[in-house]
Amino acid sequence: MKQSIFDVNLKTIGMVNVDLESVEAINSEAYKSYIKVLYLNEGFEIKVDFNVYHTTSPTLFFISPNQVLSIEKLGEQSGRLVFYNRDFYCIQLHDEEVACDGLLFNNINNMPMTVIPQQDATFIEYLFSRIEDEFELKDGSLEEMIRTYLKQLLIKSTRLWKVQHLEGVMATRPNNDLEFFRKFTQLVEANFKEKHNVADYADLLVIAPKTLTHRFKRLKLPQPNEIIKNRIILEAKRLLIHTDRTAKEIAYSLGYDDPAYFSRLFFIKTGEPPSGFRSKYLSIHESKQI
Repeated sequence: MKQSIFDVNLKTIGMVNVDLESVEAINSEAYKSYIKVLYLNEGFEIKVDFNVYHTTSPTLFFISPNQVLSIEKLGEQSGRLVFYNRDFYCIQLHDEEVACDGLLFNNINNMPMTVIPQQDATFIEYLFSRIEDEFELKDGSLEEMIRTYLKQLLIKSTRLWKVQHLEGVMATRPNNDLEFFRKFTQLVEANFKEKHNVADYADLLVIAPKTLTHRFKRLKLPQPNEIIKNRIILEAKRLLIHTDRTAKEIAYSLGYDDPAYFSRLFFIKTGEPPSGFRSKYLSIHESKQI
């Protein structure tokens, strides 16, 4: 498997083709700790957490380290995977540069993809090609050049993501509404294990809980309480499927002192108790493996 990588002073970025040679490694734990950008042509089927996506044209996927990626089917053309760590480029620290946190990564709808319009495909392909060329050159300025191309990729992708996923909701709203949306998303991602109530986030935003709720209603977004609970349940699902922790241990890890209350919440949101969800999911997964 051919892999290009820069790894100096804890800063790591690499690129690998997505094909038959690499798919097993990509689906393993080898790349899980990295932030990942996938560039796939038509014919791929991938699973991100519990959602399955099929590509019908060039598509970008943005995968955070806490998400579980599985490439279920390859397309006729190989794809590309860029992977990097926070030491190489932290989107939180450089939020003003690319403004993608809460949109491409860690967004409240858990929608990690954007389709590349035909008029933008050449530019996206150019950026991936330039990153690949930099690895081949092995020049002293490699690190900064690749970081520059990565930033361009994230900025362009953020623009595309907003048009595709906020159209009819917030795409035409003033920029401060979009920033409010992003800020709330960032706060939920950072605090959902400890803060479970709308009032907690209203305090962090220095507004009244009713103001927060009304603002989301005006922007035609899901209610804040639903967003918070959905994020908690998503994490619970990840822990149920990808660890051997008990439901009680998961409840405690998510900040619930009363495991029974957590189990009721899980049932309300999913229609199944935690143990039932785990058994059903693993049973389906095992049957597909046979």
